[in-house]
This record gives sequence, C-alpha cells and structure tokens, in this order.
Amino acid sequence: KSQKKKKKKDRRRPEFAISRRIADSSRSRRRITFKFNDDGEAPPIESSIAGAMGKDNEATAMVVDGSKTNDSDQINPRYSINVLQLLKSAQMQHGLRHGDYTRYRRYCSARLRRLYKSLKFTHGRGKYTRRAITEATVTEVRFLHVVLYCAERAWSHAMEKRQLPDGPNARQRIYLIGRLRKAVKWANQFSRLCAVKGDSRTSLEAEAYASYMNGTLLFEQDRNWDTALKNFLSARAVYEELGKYGDLENQVLCRERLEELEPSIRYCRHKIGESNLKTSDLLQIGEVEGPALDLFKAKLEAAMAEARSQQAASLTEFQWLGHKYPIPNAKTRVAILKAQELEKDLHGQDANALPAEKKLAVFDKIFTAYHEARGYIRSDLTSAGNAERVKDDLSGLHDAVTAVLGLRTTERDRLLVTIAKSKLAKRRDDKNEKVTKPEELVRLYDLLLENTLALSELVSSRKERTAEEVAFAEECERRRLAFRAERCFFLAKSYSIAGKRAEAYALFSHAQSLAEKALKNYQDLNEKDEVMMKELKGLYSECRSSSCIEHALGIMEEEKVPENLSTRVSALSLSGTTNLQKFLVQNLDAYESALADPNVKPAQHPRIEAFPPPFQSIARNPIIRDLAYEYIDFPSLETRMKKKGLISRWWGK
Repeated sequence: KSQKKKKKKDRRRPEFAISRRIADSSRSRRRITFKFNDDGEAPPIESSIAGAMGKDNEATAMVVDGSKTNDSDQINPRYSINVLQLLKSAQMQHGLRHGDYTRYRRYCSARLRRLYKSLKFTHGRGKYTRRAITEATVTEVRFLHVVLYCAERAWSHAMEKRQLPDGPNARQRIYLIGRLRKAVKWANQFSRLCAVKGDSRTSLEAEAYASYMNGTLLFEQDRNWDTALKNFLSARAVYEELGKYGDLENQVLCRERLEELEPSIRYCRHKIGESNLKTSDLLQIGEVEGPALDLFKAKLEAAMAEARSQQAASLTEFQWLGHKYPIPNAKTRVAILKAQELEKDLHGQDANALPAEKKLAVFDKIFTAYHEARGYIRSDLTSAGNAERVKDDLSGLHDAVTAVLGLRTTERDRLLVTIAKSKLAKRRDDKNEKVTKPEELVRLYDLLLENTLALSELVSSRKERTAEEVAFAEECERRRLAFRAERCFFLAKSYSIAGKRAEAYALFSHAQSLAEKALKNYQDLNEKDEVMMKELKGLYSECRSSSCIEHALGIMEEEKVPENLSTRVSALSLSGTTNLQKFLVQNLDAYESALADPNVKPAQHPRIEAFPPPFQSIARNPIIRDLAYEYIDFPSLETRMKKKGLISRWWGK
C-alpha cells in the first residue's frame, strides 16, 4: 500500500516531459524535451531550444523563427459566417414560418447536440462538467456555431413562453426574462469571439445580432426605452450598410430585417415621446410579418387586451333587433368588444381600400371572437342553476350573438362570391391560380342560402316578435330569392359549358323569372337597396341574353344533326372503322391544329396519333384437327393387363 501511494504521489509531481517537434530547413524533425521544475514552471522557450539544439548556426535559427510566424498565422485564422442567412434559413425550415417556436427550440437543441459530438466538446459522462468556450478554444468555425445556436435556443424558449394561450403569468414571465438574459449573454459572447476570430463582415453581423438581442430584452422588460432604441438603431445601421453589398439574396435578407426592426424602433420612440403615433398606426405596424416582430405583436396584443378590459366595464348590455341583453361575464364583454372593434375596420371609411385578403383575415378574427363569446355564455348557462330569469337572459344573449355571427358569415360568403366572379371570365389570373368554375359559385350560393335560412328561422322562432325582427325576417326572404336567382344562373352556365342546351335554356329562363320577382320585391320598398337592385338588373339582362343564345345554339345543332349523320355514314368502311378526323401523323402537309380546346365541352382529345393502335392481321400457323381419330378401331389390350387375385379384391387393389 505504501508503494502504491508513493507511485500516485510521483505521478502528481509537476516533473513530466512534453515532446514538441520543430521543422528545420531540411524537413528533418528534432525532439525537444521541456522539463518542469518543482514549482511547476517551465524554463524559457529560447533556453530550452538552445540547450536542445546545441551549436546550430544562425540560418537554422532564422528558419525556426519563420516557421513560428507561419504557425501563428495558422493558429489564429479568420472565420467567416453569414449570420443572417444562416439564421433565416434555419428559422424558415424548422417552424418559424408558421410561428412554431417549440419546434425551432428542439431543432436548436438537436443541432447543439450534433455540434458537441462532432467537435468532441462534450460535458462529461454522467456528471455534468462545464466547459467554457474562450478565444483559445475556438479552433474552427463550428465553435462559433455552438455559441450562436445557444443564443437562438434561449431566445426561442422565451418566445415560446410568450405565445402561451392566456399569456404568461407572473412566474412564467420571470422565467421568460431569465431566458432572454441568457440569450443576451450568449449573443454578447458570440460578438466578442467574432471580433477576435471572425472577419470584418462576420464581426459586424455578430454585433448587430447582439444589439438586437439587448434591445429585445429591454423591450420585454418595459424599461430603459432609450437604451433599447439605441440598440435597435445600431442594428439597423449595420444592416443598412450590409444591404449595400453582397449578392441579391443577402440584400433581400437585409431589407427584410430592416422592415422587421422598424416597428420596434417606432414603438420605442412612441414610448419615449419622440413621435405622435396613434393606436391605428400601431395596429398597421403590427400587420407586418416576421419572426423579429412576434414579441412586438404579443406586447401590442397585451396592451390592446388591457385597454379592452377597461372599456368592457362600460359594456353592460348587448342590443339586437330592439332587445337588450345584459352581459354578466367580463370575459364575454371583452370578446364582444373585440369583435365590434374589428367590425369597424370592415364597415368604416377605409373599408373599400382594404384588399380582399385582409378582409378575409379580419373576418376570421371576428369569427374567433364571437365563438369565444358563445363559449363563455354556454359556461354561464351551465353554472346558472335554477335561476330561470338569468337563464332566459343568457339564452337570448346566445341567440343574439349567434345571429350576428351568421350575419357576418353571410357577408364573408358574399365577399368570396365577389372574388370568384372576378376570376370567372379569366383563364388565368395574375398569380397563375386556377380558373373559377360555375360549379364553385353554385356551392357558394348554397352556403348563402343555408345561412340566410338559418337566420330567418332563428328570428321567426320567437313567440313575441318586435317590428325590427319582422323587418329582418322579410329582408332575409328577399335575399334568399335573389340568391336563388344567382344560383340558378350559374347552374345554367355549368350546363351550357357541358353542351346541354335544353337544360341550360330552361335554367336561364327560370333564373330570369326569379330575378324579376326579386327585383320587384326590392322596388316595392320605401328604402331601396341600390346595390342589390343594380345586381339584379344586370342578372336579369344576362339571363335574357343567355337564354336567347342557348336557344339559337340549340336550333343550330338540331339543324346540323342530319348533315353530321350523313357525314358519318359516308365515312363508314367495311372493316368497321371510321376515321372522321385525320390525325396529325396523317395530315402533316396541312397546317391544322391537332390539339383540343380545354374550354369546349364535350371534351375533345388531341388528334396526334391513334392510341391504342388498331389491330392488324398477321400470318400464323394453320390449325390442324385429327379427323380420322374417331374412325380407327384400336386393338384390345385386356390380355396384357394384370389380373387381380382374391386378396387384392379384398383390399381393393
């Protein structure tokens, strides 16, 4: 035991040898041994080299000095990373295209695991042993990737907590701030390492990335707005300069980054007091898309929710068709108030300037708000107990919200009809999308008829109806008649394209009569709906002209039937094959199109070559039958057959 202890003690002593090799001018290698003293300090390198090499000349020393300078260049190389392009591609490919921060965080963790394993930079087995990345550690560019993805993982984890359904509570917010601090720490370390180990462009991008992370942390903390503004302005200045150089892809990425930074800069100036932004301006800023704006949108939504909760205190009742329904739940008030604010965007002065895509997005938000309100009302009905008066009020409120939701659904469907009609006459629109078919418009009008019927039944089911409810039910009936005329017209269009003239003529005539009745109903009103009357007049004229066209086409086709029949009969051959139209291979000397028109029905096929090819007669071996077989008398073979004995008869053999 004493000998083992002595050996362990000797191993711990600082006297050990380190072998190094230095290349001389003749590419021969000498082994130089450095011996540490008892204090653990090594002698100077020059004295060790002199003691090892002895009396070498000055030329050899000069070669050694030259090799030292080359080694120093190889030890401290300059690495290049396109930070913005690397992060943008990783974010778009792993979840952030759809705002899925959980998926992106898992990707960052998996990427770090692969980097640690490939660099052999693991943190121990079983027990965690921390290994810091310093300037001396960075011997290749992947060490810089490790620091960058650590920052991205912490940032994505914070954004994941920010996007919780009900928002982060106090404890989760503390954790969120901690993850953002961790992201800032890694980003600053990445900037310091790139300043030493990276080239000038990489250093600038790393500095801009660190400035953005610092600004994001202060933005979330709601303090030091001037410092946050300086960080965002610093990042914007760097990206403005980087966007002037490089390839086209890099310029586009820098421009997108500048657009994502601009709302945060404007909001910081608004909080400082340097700009006079209104709430509508902030909402327009929040419409810009990008991963860098998700934190800004979350903060803006939280501010709007707080403002709605304050305004909801004054919203105590909901009015609909002369009825007033109390709103006892605060969450129901906030949801209804949110829907009403969104409705102002659709029915305001600037509603006509909104494109159709944005209107559809606003409709989706309105539907979400009203569905939330209906859910809260149902939960209140469940917890109401035996209070009949409270139940009646909540049931009336639920019906009123359902009716408003159905009315907005009808408006959305009419917007879809308008979009589909604009694409009906075109073969291809500007975005190279599919052409709208009449069958699609028929389906949309079916939805309109169903929603209008549901609204009419909802209002008509009450025992005591007010004058407003009666007028609303009559309006629903008038709209249903107009929608029936429109549906019948587009159904006739589909039959016309299919070549069914008789059915199309009958449907056009029926649509004309329905449009005439609907137009008469609207003309009898005191307050006339000019928009609907204009649509019905146009529909009436189109039905009349289309019915005349279908009638004429039907007569022409009937007159051409005998001529077509005689042409087909004359083309008949004894072989049973008809060739009414020549194929392209058979008609190469004439300039005639062999392709069919896709818009003509019944559908025609291209006449290039007959497929499958027709059968042709070929020579083959004759079929021989043995006719003499039935007339030959063959000799009997019973004498040669084996006779059966007594035992074989018993056993059946």
